[in-house]
Amino acid sequence: MILRILPILFAAASPFPSAAALPQYAAVRAGVAAATPKKSAGPRRKVPASVRAKGPKLAPSRVAPATAIHATTPNGRLELTDDLSSMLARARSGKWGVLVVSLSTGDTLFGHNPDEQLLPASTMKLFTSSLALDRFGADGRFETVVLRAGALGSDGVLHGDLVIRGAGDPTLAGKATDDGGVPPMDALARQVAAAGVKHVTGGIVGDGSAFLDGHVPDGWRTRYLQASYAARVSALSFNENKITILVRPAGSHAELSFQPAVSGVPVSNGVKITPSSKGARIGVRQDSTGRLVLSGWIGAQSAPRDFQVMVEGPELFAAGALRAALTAQGVTVDGPVRVGTSPLYAVAMATFASPPLQKIVTQMNGESNNHFAELLFRDAASNVGAPGSAENGNILLRRFLYEKADVAPTSVFAADGSGLSTLDRVTPRAMVQLLGYVRKAPWGTVLEQSLPVAGETETLRHRMRFTAAMGNLHAKTGTTNEVASLGGYVTARNGEQLAFSFIYNGKDRSRAKEAIDAMGASLASFTR
Repeated sequence: MILRILPILFAAASPFPSAAALPQYAAVRAGVAAATPKKSAGPRRKVPASVRAKGPKLAPSRVAPATAIHATTPNGRLELTDDLSSMLARARSGKWGVLVVSLSTGDTLFGHNPDEQLLPASTMKLFTSSLALDRFGADGRFETVVLRAGALGSDGVLHGDLVIRGAGDPTLAGKATDDGGVPPMDALARQVAAAGVKHVTGGIVGDGSAFLDGHVPDGWRTRYLQASYAARVSALSFNENKITILVRPAGSHAELSFQPAVSGVPVSNGVKITPSSKGARIGVRQDSTGRLVLSGWIGAQSAPRDFQVMVEGPELFAAGALRAALTAQGVTVDGPVRVGTSPLYAVAMATFASPPLQKIVTQMNGESNNHFAELLFRDAASNVGAPGSAENGNILLRRFLYEKADVAPTSVFAADGSGLSTLDRVTPRAMVQLLGYVRKAPWGTVLEQSLPVAGETETLRHRMRFTAAMGNLHAKTGTTNEVASLGGYVTARNGEQLAFSFIYNGKDRSRAKEAIDAMGASLASFTR
């Protein structure tokens, strides 16, 4: 089934603002930012003697080494409370929010600040996954379309532009599909050529207008922006908006090529050749227009050098990739690549559908892929007729949580879909309530099976190994410089199905992560 945008409006009775009320979003966002607490050590906790470091008392100028935090085998709720409380106390600073609920009986087994609004990091993807699956279903797909904006003559000449219009497919890549199919741009170019196009008098236009907000979500730190985990956001994204530039000496000049192949993208090549050298010193940047600017030098005897670039203008690079694919099919294009929108009279000539959503969600949660999450978050808003933006994604998410999972509207604030934003806030209670609803949802099995498994797969492969949680605990991780979090499911020793949320905000992240793993393993050993 191919998904189409439906003109469905939010109900007037909804407790959340409509798309027309988006100016209020800025005030909400500002309020969240203003309310962000300063980091502090938090209240002092008395550490039980059973977990204090052994040995002689040290002089005041020395610090005792931290002892390891070990999992326990709690028998009954009181022992579980004592054990988890002791583990939380082992972090030297910061703030915790924790909630553990038995899905088998419905009772709360443990809570510590369960209604505290905290930075979630990538556990935010639990919310994004649920929202997307609720909107599209496990079999939903996203369709990229190539349209002609002009008349096609019997001689194969298209008098006008070709437009590639994105629909928020996060998997549109520069390599062959997993099922053995051809790369997406090649597939689109082949369809265009098969339709009789031999020559395009215009250019190639990249249309990312399905999303309306900027390429960088609110609350992303500047230092993130050159990292591979912080790709720009666009409805027309190609190769996760990462391109590799290869530079090699070619006689008296430096030759450039791209992987995946793109053509027509503006480049300023200022790299000079240094004779009798095997070295290189090359700088790569993009200016405000999307032009690639290369400077420096490469030795005449140097091996090829490659540089990965985070694309600032995704639409331009996607259009350039289509242009290169058309050239490979023998279709000539006179005009340049540029960014624009498809006119109403444009006629579809080629389509490429993404894999089903269940496959996308599985990859996203396994890899903790931020780019996938950002596109899915905006896709969900587009699907109900609202503009594809983070603001509308937040509105839709809060409505979904309220109506389906009985989550209070103030419990979640999503400035992005990945959890990378410093403005995001969730409560442990909201996360556990969502996890409880997921178990009843028609797509719930898809989401649960997408989660990493302790000691075995993806981001939990090396955690909780050789404990009762190994092969048992399924959860989404979350990690930034200020956050260590984990949310998911585990089966207790007595067979009870437990949902949990552990969120730590602070500087003692490594110690908090150790405590989280000990708590997860202890839940797997719990009985009563």
